[in-house]
Amino acid sequence: MVGGGSVAERKVGMLLEHQASVTVISPTLSQGLQHHAEQGAIQAITRNYQTGDLKGAFLVIAATDDPSLNAAVAGQGRKQRALVNVVDDPRHSDFIVPAMVRRGDITIAISTAGKSPALARKLRSLLEAALPAEYASLVTLVSEVRQELAQRQSPVNSDVWQRCLDIDILVDMIKKGQLEKARQKLVDDLLAADSRIR
Repeated sequence: MVGGGSVAERKVGMLLEHQASVTVISPTLSQGLQHHAEQGAIQAITRNYQTGDLKGAFLVIAATDDPSLNAAVAGQGRKQRALVNVVDDPRHSDFIVPAMVRRGDITIAISTAGKSPALARKLRSLLEAALPAEYASLVTLVSEVRQELAQRQSPVNSDVWQRCLDIDILVDMIKKGQLEKARQKLVDDLLAADSRIR
């Protein structure tokens, strides 16, 4: 990662989630990157980028606000046969990174095919507001209900699941701390709907 600002911090966070070994090269680091460096999660080289810094890199991200430096990093990365991403510049990138919304095991990726990173970020903000943190608990709850029905040997088809997944009600119950009540409601609704079909 060449660059040490907030954009670099977001990209580094994503890489660390996937257990990447990350080196950040920048004369200054955001507070989050500084914290990662102090914790030993990343290697930080706190100076300007120099030719040769990319030796051995598999993936290179140029995230500075200097287009000429980003171009130099991209060119050097390609010479090293690394995959290159220049933030907000798909023409000089081998791949683009979508904006991501995560709620536990739910992941939503938003891409404008590199045509408008600002729009992708705006859409991400809208989705983050629309999907409260309780969606992470909802995934766990639904998974547990699936397992319970499988153990009971009461499989339910996907159409019944779609009808019974009343997300607004379930999320509201989760917000109120009524996890067990929400789980039981879903089980009861699924079994009742399935028995009507049979």
